[in-house]
Amino acid sequence: MEFIIVTGMSGAGKSTAINCFEDMGYYCVDNLPPMLIPNFVSLIVDKKQQYDKVVLGIDIRGGILFDDLFTSLKELKLAGYEYKIIFFDCADEELVKRYKETRRLHPLARNERIQEGIEKERAILTEVKDKSDYIIDTTHLLAKDVKDVLHDIVIEKNDFKNLMITILVFGFKYGVPIDADLVFDVRFIPNPYYIPELRPLTGNEKEIQDYVMQYEVTTTFLDKLKDMVDFLIPHYTKEGKNQLVIGIGCTGGKHRSVVLGNALYQYLKNSGNAVTVQHRDIDKDSKRGK
Repeated sequence: MEFIIVTGMSGAGKSTAINCFEDMGYYCVDNLPPMLIPNFVSLIVDKKQQYDKVVLGIDIRGGILFDDLFTSLKELKLAGYEYKIIFFDCADEELVKRYKETRRLHPLARNERIQEGIEKERAILTEVKDKSDYIIDTTHLLAKDVKDVLHDIVIEKNDFKNLMITILVFGFKYGVPIDADLVFDVRFIPNPYYIPELRPLTGNEKEIQDYVMQYEVTTTFLDKLKDMVDFLIPHYTKEGKNQLVIGIGCTGGKHRSVVLGNALYQYLKNSGNAVTVQHRDIDKDSKRGK
């Protein structure tokens, strides 16, 4: 039996993950008290139910019962059942934003500020995060991205390195992303904006891709960028970094940076990394160069 435990920070995407697993054919139970895990597993095994793929959602809503998690997991191990833990994390600032947008209360901050509840929860979950098999940081992920990552882990069986990489494509005239770990300026590449017939297009279209990639300076830069990222990823992973945001910018974030961002995304994806690409400014209209 394939047995997966989904846990993590409240608001980080556990409910989305449960829905994704259900779509993939898993039998899912959300918010089961941890102390009942051994009984639950014994029940579905003894009754010979056709549940060969099971997901349990465990979170802080269980209150003090959450302390029973490791005791229950130890019982599973002794009984011969293997399991994997997937931990969903997210930056505090993004969690606060999500709670304010949904107008929901944090389970540990009924009469306090949301931030205080998040801090309490993060402290409680430190041990389970440290013992998790996979850590998925959803700070920059959409629901479809979460589904893709889970598919890579459980269906494709890709070697997941617990480092979520986001390629953030942007335009410098709209500001440098404040959360980018690495920023690359590709404004040195010839600009297709000055070709009238190319101006309305974006880097997602072949005409722009062909224009940008025809230059040796572009291909040389891309090769060097790949080498740098290949060097950095294992070192970031070794240090326990869970989220890496790589910013790639041109003037308006519509042409050159889109081409390079997509190329780096495809390279990292083919290399087995958990990676997404976001085009922050691609649809913004301006009279200035792109």
